[in-house]
Amino acid sequence: MSYPGAEFDAESAGLLSPPDYVNPDPADRYHLAIVGAGSAGLICAIGAAGLGAQVALVERHRMGGDCLNVGCVPSKALLEYSRVHPGDFDGAFEHLRKVRASIAPHDSVERYSEAGVDVFLGEAAFTAAGTLMLGDVEIQARRYAICTGARADIPPIPGLAQADPLTNETLFDLESQPQSLAILGAGAIGCEMALAFSRLGVEVHLFELALRVLPLEIEEASEAVAAALARSGVHIHTGHGVTEVLKGPRHIVSNGEIEVEVEQILVALGRRPNTEGLNLDAVGVGVDERGFVVTDEKLRTANKRVFSAGDCTAREQFTHHADAQARALIQNALFFPTARVDGLIVPHCTYTKPEVASVGPNQEDLDAAGTAYDVLEFRFDELDRGRAELDGEGFARVYLKKGSDEILAATIVGHDAGEQIAMICMLMSNGLGLSAAGKTIFSYPTRAEYIKRLSDAYNRTRLTPAVSRLFDSWLKIVR
Repeated sequence: MSYPGAEFDAESAGLLSPPDYVNPDPADRYHLAIVGAGSAGLICAIGAAGLGAQVALVERHRMGGDCLNVGCVPSKALLEYSRVHPGDFDGAFEHLRKVRASIAPHDSVERYSEAGVDVFLGEAAFTAAGTLMLGDVEIQARRYAICTGARADIPPIPGLAQADPLTNETLFDLESQPQSLAILGAGAIGCEMALAFSRLGVEVHLFELALRVLPLEIEEASEAVAAALARSGVHIHTGHGVTEVLKGPRHIVSNGEIEVEVEQILVALGRRPNTEGLNLDAVGVGVDERGFVVTDEKLRTANKRVFSAGDCTAREQFTHHADAQARALIQNALFFPTARVDGLIVPHCTYTKPEVASVGPNQEDLDAAGTAYDVLEFRFDELDRGRAELDGEGFARVYLKKGSDEILAATIVGHDAGEQIAMICMLMSNGLGLSAAGKTIFSYPTRAEYIKRLSDAYNRTRLTPAVSRLFDSWLKIVR
């Protein structure tokens, strides 16, 4: 069957899971054998091979994992195309498939094989002997890495499973435009896809159990995104989770307060780790109550020969977090285990319009921990660049340790928030306070000047009455 961008899907599949691929004969013993070729697994594999290690990489589906195939890449391509070309559903899906195919060579079987990695396609499991079995092929290694990622969690809502709902794993396989869509969950995925599909002409109903969208962000950020979604035509239903789904030609979704009739349902209610079937008990690797691999701060499991990284072990499920973990895993698995991941500064961003980017604990967590803090905020429309732009609204808010310039957390709402928060992350990661931004010269007029304005605001708080009197006395003397 032909559908928009079908040729690009075929191109991606040929690169990421070649149908005629023949697995190599395994080496007698590898330095590192990795299960899962998503973000964490790929970086572990190519990084270790680049250092001269002999590496085996096992993937049961497609190289590239969620990020390339069903996550960051297609969703951001869809958001960007729908922003520029609203109403063009077929064009949007052709675009996302073309973008995915253009990136596929970077994650392909061929590239990793040429880099010296032995790539095995198939499903592997651990044995009681402490090795991996892939069919009748045994893979032995000095160290193993579990990087199997996660998948959408389907909650036990009556009738939901029978309605064959979409998840991020099937959403981007749509071949034609649904007329209506119910999205369960108003976190980052739910809000992003609500915006994209409403732009493309789909009637969207967004359901969220919490009282507001993006419930883990500060309230002002939630309000800004909710207003933008409403302007785009999204019907927002908060404060009541979906309680029942009735399957039919068009599904009826109920949250106990209202019922809506929709053609398709998208579930965006959290993630479940892909750890079943690995026979982890055989090698003494523990998982928690939800199936996440339990590791220490150096990514070691209870079996010191087995490490784990990425979404199957981390509650913060972001590609950039998996990247950082993978780099630590290489160090700890191949050399001396000195790299820790418990102090990582990990930002996250929701790519709606406006974007919402945050780093550090949210305000509720700071309050719950009894942390004393000061709050500084600066609005982008107070910048000359913000006044000149048509979308110059938004704000940056930082939480500082009480009485100091140490940054505990920050939230940015507005155009390119994900880019703008990078400067704050750099300060935090290098142990620099907000005052360091005041020593930096920024181009004028740019949005980046916001951080210097925040630094200026902090410095003004240091001008106590006593210091002010001292300055006044000195200036009178030298006049």
